[in-house]
Parts: sequence; C-alpha cells; structure tokens
Amino acid sequence: MSSQSADRGDAYVRAGAIVFGVGALATLVTFVPLFLHLTPLPTAAYWLSMLMPAGFLLALVGLFVNARAQKRRAAPQA
Repeated sequence: MSSQSADRGDAYVRAGAIVFGVGALATLVTFVPLFLHLTPLPTAAYWLSMLMPAGFLLALVGLFVNARAQKRRAAPQA
C-alpha cells in the first residue's frame, strides 16, 4: 500500500510539472503582445496563465503525499 501512495505522489508531481509548464508558456504568450504593442489576447488566454500556480500546488501536494508515504514506511511496525 505504501508503494502505491508513493506512485500516486510521483504522478501528482509529474502532472503538476506539466500543468506548471503549460501555465508558464501561457504567461509568456499573453505578455508578448503587451511588450510589442500588439492587440492583446482574449481573456481566456489570461485564465490559462492561472495554470502556473495550480501546477505548483499540485506538485506540492504530490511532495506531501510522498513524504507521508515515506514516513509510514520508516515507522516501526507494531
């Protein structure tokens, strides 16, 4: 069971890294038109930028899940 928890935590970290990367890319894409004085993108593009903190939070949850699983494995069996 603890091995499954660690795998689940690793999946959260991987998914969080992907979501963070998509959010970072969306942030770059939305700010480029502002710096080049082009027409700003629609509001939906700015909402995609909010994936960056969501991905960070998802990866952080994965780290906590892994830490709890590791702590359970290290605890002495009673």
